Amino acid sequence: MRHYELLFILKPTLTEDEVKVKADFIKEIITKNGGEIASVVEMGTRKLAYKIDKYERGTYFVIYFKAPTQLIAELVRNLRITEEVIRFLPVKYENKKEIAAWDKLSKGQKLTQPKKESKTEEKVAPQE
Repeated sequence: MRHYELLFILKPTLTEDEVKVKADFIKEIITKNGGEIASVVEMGTRKLAYKIDKYERGTYFVIYFKAPTQLIAELVRNLRITEEVIRFLPVKYENKKEIAAWDKLSKGQKLTQPKKESKTEEKVAPQE
C-alpha cells in the first residue's frame, strides 16, 4: 500500500450538510476500494488564488490515506464527474523522507525545517 494525500476544493455555495455529504462520499470511495484513511483535515472556506468556474472562494479538504495504486484511477474518475468538486490534487509519497513527512502530517503535526547556521560578517564602517 502506498501513501497518498488528496487535496480537493468544493464549491462555496454548498450548505454545511452538503459539504459533509460530499466529503463522506469521497471518503467512502477510498475505503470501498481498499484504502485506509489516516486523517481528514477540513481547512474551511478560503479565498482562491484565482477564479475557478466563476468562484472566488472554495471549501478545502485534505485526506491522508494509504491505498493500492489502482484506487487512484477510480478516485480521479469519480472526482472528475462530481460537479461539486472544482479542483483536486492527489499526491503520492514515495521515499522514506516523504513517508516520514506523511506520518507527521497525518497525525496533525507541523513539519519543521532544520535550521541552518548562518555566518554573519561584521560590517566595518570605512574610516575617513
